[in-house]
Amino acid sequence: MTTTQEAVAAAERCTPEFRRDPHAVYARLRAEAPVCPMRPPHGNETYLITRYEDARAALSDPRLSKDMYGAMDAYRRIFGDSSIALDDNMLNSDAPKHTRLRRLVNSAFTPRRVQALRPRIEQIVRELLDACPPGEPVDLLPAFAFPLPIIVICDLLGVPAEDRSRMQRLSTTVAQTGFGEEFKRAQQQAEEDLHGYFTELIDAKRNRPGDDLLSALIAVRDGADGSLTQNELVSTAFLLMFAGHKTTAYLIGNAVHHLLHHPEQWNAVRENPELIRAAVEELVRYDGSVETATFRYATEDVEYGGTLIPKGALVQIALSSANRDPAKFDSPDELDMRRPGNAQDAHLGFGHGSHYCLGAPLARLETQLALTLLFDRFPRMALADPAAGPRWLQVPFPAFRGLAELPVVLDPAG
Repeated sequence: MTTTQEAVAAAERCTPEFRRDPHAVYARLRAEAPVCPMRPPHGNETYLITRYEDARAALSDPRLSKDMYGAMDAYRRIFGDSSIALDDNMLNSDAPKHTRLRRLVNSAFTPRRVQALRPRIEQIVRELLDACPPGEPVDLLPAFAFPLPIIVICDLLGVPAEDRSRMQRLSTTVAQTGFGEEFKRAQQQAEEDLHGYFTELIDAKRNRPGDDLLSALIAVRDGADGSLTQNELVSTAFLLMFAGHKTTAYLIGNAVHHLLHHPEQWNAVRENPELIRAAVEELVRYDGSVETATFRYATEDVEYGGTLIPKGALVQIALSSANRDPAKFDSPDELDMRRPGNAQDAHLGFGHGSHYCLGAPLARLETQLALTLLFDRFPRMALADPAAGPRWLQVPFPAFRGLAELPVVLDPAG
């Protein structure tokens, strides 16, 4: 990346080069344009925040709203009308609505509740590994990284096992669309299908409730206090399913990819298993699956890093950039499981403030168990074609950071 202008253009257009390696672009922007005005293809005036301190402050700044209805014209230009019904949830709202919706589901994701899921998660991991052919190439994303979190979140919600693959397929369509008409039509159809599916599932569970989170939310919806609308219920179910598996799946894929390229780092964890918690935090910091926070918009003129963000402008917060800011982390481009201060809240991979990721305890546990059991069972695992290089997702804006495929041989000597 030779100039700041080229770096801005790469981030603005999400060029293939930028998707392959955004970190070089972010380094240039942190140094020379840390609060960067952009005009992406969706046409909305947007500012990209790349430094750690600015990003941390912006994530909890009440002047930067998450309420999509306050910026409806901009929202429609980016996502289209079909997204509106599915986005009536805590992710796209401010207090007091955000507080109310988050409180309703918070109890399901407390560290204690999540730890109670450990035996079930271990069982799922082992069953998935049992089904993988050890001596021939296998794409670890569809075989392992995606099924694990989709099974866990579907179990929590009460989504029938036979519907898991459909949930994953429709979610992938929603997540990987672009700005062309063909992409928009596919996205709209997938979103309509998901809205219809959860509406029907909720109706079925209303008649035959189960011991699951969705049944509990239905009881709240139908309770006397009316603390949850029907559309909020449908949208919340979609959010928990969508966010509850895609981010973790890509995180597991990224983690395996980087550990195969840094075997000495995993050896350090094998020698000291207590490092696994710090290791996952470092992997989230180094190349987490959520590259930028979801859109915010300025409800008034706001200044960051000496740059004025005008009222009404959209704001993107580059978490991946903040997590490699040398002003916060020493040698940030190095993967170091023993990095001093590898605490849960040192990085911004799960956000910060009131919108801190509700599912972070579950994502941490799933990733810890996935990596531990995978590498313990297949310590000689190797990339199927080391010379090929990784193939990263090509997306119209950097919401997810993940691999398009992860071909490995689990036991080359088997």
